Amino acid sequence: MFSSEQLQVYFICGTQDIPENRTIEQVLDEALKSGITMYQFREKGPSSLIGEEKKQLAINLKRKCERYHVPFIVNDDIELAKDIDADGVHVGQDDKEVKDFAMQFRNKIIGLSVGNLDEYQQSDLSQVDYIGVGPMYTTSSKDDANAPVGPHMITKLRDYVGELPIVAIGGINETNIEPIAEACADGVSVISAITRSKNIDKTVKHFRKYFN
Repeated sequence: MFSSEQLQVYFICGTQDIPENRTIEQVLDEALKSGITMYQFREKGPSSLIGEEKKQLAINLKRKCERYHVPFIVNDDIELAKDIDADGVHVGQDDKEVKDFAMQFRNKIIGLSVGNLDEYQQSDLSQVDYIGVGPMYTTSSKDDANAPVGPHMITKLRDYVGELPIVAIGGINETNIEPIAEACADGVSVISAITRSKNIDKTVKHFRKYFN
């Protein structure tokens, strides 16, 4: 059963996001022990895994999340999500219509990226459990990221979506999270703030205190 509290510290990463001296398994283990509330497997880019290797890694990471009762979400790859019985999927504006895969993926968590009011007006939110809004700030984690929309976009969209959970994404770190919490986001999605943290436990706990 999905709860907006699961968005408080939403960790996103794939192998392409991990520093050379670490593995994705090590980073996820630390993040889970530190208290992340949701994990999204986002394996994208020229160095990312594909095929059976990607599937086996996803299975291993999902098992780690299960031990901590943390939902395991797959980014974009609906077939992979179905194959490994993931807890949910997250899709962007360029992916197929939400209703097309919602029929295939019943009783699962569905997240949708909504960057601004134009995208909101073009989106079918009837099958969506939460929206990811951003980028909040300039980010280096996504090569195709749009221009930053800032925390005020959360406030704007809140007027339209009501109680639908909103998680902020893009360029978020320990120094700029406060305006996001003040804008009444339900949580933050982060990549490099955790993967490149020198103290993951401290970073995760810092984020969580804004949403408890």
